[in-house]
Amino acid sequence: MSILTLNCGSSSVKYSVYDPEPKSFVCRGIVERVGLSGSFLRQQHGQAESRIERDCADHSAAVQLVLEVLTTGDSSPVRDVASIRAVGHRTVHGGEKFARSARVTPELVKTLDALSSLAPLHNPPNLAGIRAAQALLPDIPHVAVFDTAFHQTMPPEAYLYPLPYEWYERHGIRRYGFHGTSHLYVSKRAAVLLGRPYDTLRIVTLHVGNGASAAAVCCGRSVDTSMGFTPLEGLVMGTRCGWIDPAIPLFVMQAEGLDAAEMDRLLNKQSGLLGLTGRFSDRRDIEKAADEGDARCTHAIAIEALSLKKVIGAYAAAMGGLDCVVFTAGVGENSARIREKALSGLAFLGIHLDPAANEHARGGKAEARISRTDSPVRVLVIPTDEELVIAEDSLAILEGRFDAPDFDYSFD
Repeated sequence: MSILTLNCGSSSVKYSVYDPEPKSFVCRGIVERVGLSGSFLRQQHGQAESRIERDCADHSAAVQLVLEVLTTGDSSPVRDVASIRAVGHRTVHGGEKFARSARVTPELVKTLDALSSLAPLHNPPNLAGIRAAQALLPDIPHVAVFDTAFHQTMPPEAYLYPLPYEWYERHGIRRYGFHGTSHLYVSKRAAVLLGRPYDTLRIVTLHVGNGASAAAVCCGRSVDTSMGFTPLEGLVMGTRCGWIDPAIPLFVMQAEGLDAAEMDRLLNKQSGLLGLTGRFSDRRDIEKAADEGDARCTHAIAIEALSLKKVIGAYAAAMGGLDCVVFTAGVGENSARIREKALSGLAFLGIHLDPAANEHARGGKAEARISRTDSPVRVLVIPTDEELVIAEDSLAILEGRFDAPDFDYSFD
C-alpha cells in the first residue's frame, strides 16, 4: 500500500509515491507546462528515468496522466489504483484555521476557497489538484498538508503587525509564514543528526531557493519566521524584494503612475536579485558573472548574504541563544559562497565555519556538517524533503494519529 503526494503549482504537478513500510519513496516525478503547449512528465523510478510528452490542458488531465504512468506496465511503481491508501496534498495557505494537517472534507475545501484571497497564486492551483484527484480517486482519503501550519505556534508578538488591530480582526492581516513543511523537516533532522532532544534545541533554519525564508525553531516550536502575510516579505529572494520600506511602492506608484497590479508584479517578479542584477535570479548565473567582474552581481551576493546574516542574529536574540543553523533548499544546499558570506563575522555567536567542509557540501544530496568540530553552534546542510512530511502526515491522519508532527524522521 502506498501514499501518493501531490504538489500542484500554477503550471505543474509534482508527485511522489511513498511506501510506509520501509519508509522510502518508490518514485518521484513532475508534470510541467500544465495548461500550456508542450506539457511533459518526467519520472525517476529507482535507477530508471522516463519522460512522456503529452499536452495537459488542466490539472485534471495532469493528475490523470500521473495515475496512468504510475499504474501502467509490468514494472510500474504502483500495482493499481486500489493499492493507493491516501493522497496527501501540499496546500500553501491554511490561515489560522489549520494548525496541523487535516483530512479533506467539503467544509475544508470551502474554507480553502475562502482563503484563496490570502494566497491567490498558490491556493487556487492547490485546490484544482485536490478537486482533480478527488474526482479520479473518490474512494480513498485525501489529506491537506499546510505550509502555514508549522508556524501557527508563533506567539502574538511575532505574528501581529503594528497596524490597526481591526485589520487583523476583519481581514486576517498577520504574519502566517510559509515553507513550514521544509522548516519542520530540516529542524527535526538536525536534532537527529546532533543526537539531542528536539524540544531542547534553539535552531535557525534557512530555506534558501528562488523563494527564501528563515524560521526560529525554539524547543520544537516555530516562534518566528521571515515570510509574513504573503511570501513576499522577508529575505532577499530570486525575484521578490523581501523586507523594504513600505513607503517605497507608494512613492513609485505615484511618481510613475502605476496601479496596484503593476506594482504587485514588480515586487514579486521583477525585484530581488533579478532587480539588483538586471539580468539574473539564478544564483549560479550571479556567481559566475560576479567572478567575471560584474559589480552589480557582486553587490547582489553581498546583499543576500547580509540578509541571511541579520536574520540569524535576530533569531538567536529572540530565542535567547543558538544551538544550530541549518541551510536547505536549492541555494542553501549548493552555494558554498553564500553560506560562507552569511556566516562570516558570527564567531561572537559561537559559529565557526569549516571552509573545507563548506566547499565540499555542494552539488549533492547528502547531509553535511560545515562547522568546525569545536564550534559551539553547529552548522548543517540538510536537503529538504517536503514530500516525506506530506506522506507521513497523510499516513498519520489516515491512522487516526493527529499528532503527525511528532514523527521524528529518525530513519538512519
